Amino acid sequence: MIPRIKKILYATRLAEDTNGFAYAVDLAKRYDAGIIILHSIEPGHSLSYAGASVEAIMQSAKKQDQEASLEEVKTRITSVCEETEALLKTPCKTLVSKILIPFGNPVEEILKAADEEGCDIIILGTHRKGFFKQALLRSVAQAILDRTTIPVLFVPLRLAEANIE
Repeated sequence: MIPRIKKILYATRLAEDTNGFAYAVDLAKRYDAGIIILHSIEPGHSLSYAGASVEAIMQSAKKQDQEASLEEVKTRITSVCEETEALLKTPCKTLVSKILIPFGNPVEEILKAADEEGCDIIILGTHRKGFFKQALLRSVAQAILDRTTIPVLFVPLRLAEANIE
């Protein structure tokens, strides 16, 4: 028996041409499920200066990055929701139950969120930009596939090209 879908984890890099969110909304609508949106912030390298500890600098940078990213994510989600609502003719903001913006490795954060939130499926939107971005995406995708026990849906189309009815 196929498990019922009640929680969808939509992991996003906030790419302009990702339509994975449209699929997340469509599945949520069909199965009366909630969507958890995750955008992880990869930690950068910080150096100690003026006697400040690396840990203190990282904590400060983490908080600033998370606050800035939260606003960016909210703005982007609003935009994507509007596009998705126009495409699917269904409201989507009410389907989003939680927004997570962890500071860490995307693979680890996606797997951790899927486990902790009890998600039934992971949806990853992909894009078609450049060799290095594709190589990174493949490594993230492969790592998730190698380590998760729940279904994963990869969506490689542009929003305008999606044919969801």
